[in-house]
Amino acid sequence: MEPLQARIASALRAVVNPRTGADVVSSDMIRDVGVTTEGRVRLTVLLAAQDPASLVRSVRQAVEAVEGVADVRVDVKDPAQARRTPEPAAAPAPAPAPAPGSGRALPVMGQEPQSRRAAVPAPTPVEYPNLGRILAISSGKGGVGKSTVAVNLAVSLARGGARVGLMDADIYGPNVPRMMGIDEAPPVVGDRIKPLQAHGVKLMSLGFLIERDQPAIWRGPIVMKIITQFLRDVDWGELDYFLVDMPPGTGDAQLSLVQATHVHGAVIVTTPQPVATGDALRGARMFQRVSVPVLGIVENMSWLECGRCGERTPLFGSGGGQALADELGVPLLGEIPIYPAVRSGGDEGVPIVLTEPESAAARALADTAHRVAEAVGRAQAA
Repeated sequence: MEPLQARIASALRAVVNPRTGADVVSSDMIRDVGVTTEGRVRLTVLLAAQDPASLVRSVRQAVEAVEGVADVRVDVKDPAQARRTPEPAAAPAPAPAPAPGSGRALPVMGQEPQSRRAAVPAPTPVEYPNLGRILAISSGKGGVGKSTVAVNLAVSLARGGARVGLMDADIYGPNVPRMMGIDEAPPVVGDRIKPLQAHGVKLMSLGFLIERDQPAIWRGPIVMKIITQFLRDVDWGELDYFLVDMPPGTGDAQLSLVQATHVHGAVIVTTPQPVATGDALRGARMFQRVSVPVLGIVENMSWLECGRCGERTPLFGSGGGQALADELGVPLLGEIPIYPAVRSGGDEGVPIVLTEPESAAARALADTAHRVAEAVGRAQAA
């Protein structure tokens, strides 16, 4: 049997870049390949801005399918920023000899000359006027119901007659497909991806493109690439509002979005307790630091209302959302009560504003969508 390195090289030569029609080895997209005696493989994929992000998955799957491979780690780099330096975390292996007629040998880490990192300027944001007003729905921490708020705002705006798109930029936990009740691969027509539609909203999510249990172990360059591709290569048509469901925190996705396009405003979702509002404050300051106006605060899980007596119980405290809004000098756009049907609607793929539009939670979400639209108008006028 051929050495493991040679079998990996053969497998990778079968992975073709659809943009160029060449395999990833002959086109020099694979770097820093390391293989341990236990079958652990680590390699780098040089992914240009024009290349499809799905190519990384194809590379991983091709290597995982090789007999003798126990584990695969794929790093992604921009070709302009790639450094060909030895990687001490995995032992380098001898370079496999090229098979007859197979072109150049697979490069192995530690055998290439060092090169100085190229100075790459920050990308210039691109305007997408067809997307209408681009709004980031963000939170400082996870578990505050940000995606729930995002899908219900999108559906509420669409019910009001607006043309709405919802992009799931939470690449580490893409929940929009489940919450909107749709899970299938989007069609591709020509070189454009057609967004899926549900409840009057056009949708795109990484969850449509990867397996349900596949973890997104990606660094900054690939995050930037996915967000740019969702903006540029999806045929969104003409929209009035383009909502972006961000991952929690202040990381690569937030910076990638504001570098990729002009964001017209951010809506910060929090719960009332100080732990959540403290994180939300940092998230809001991040948007302000990059010149994105914070349109307002949405306080989720504000209280639990007794179904018999109507008494409100603030399970997570009270006043946190208003205090945060006051500190930032922005309006409190809505206070959403805890209601079990909100959770079940998200799990079943039908948002609460559709299943129980007269419930207190649905009315609060619909009112919040109206205030968001008003805030967008005020920001546009300013």
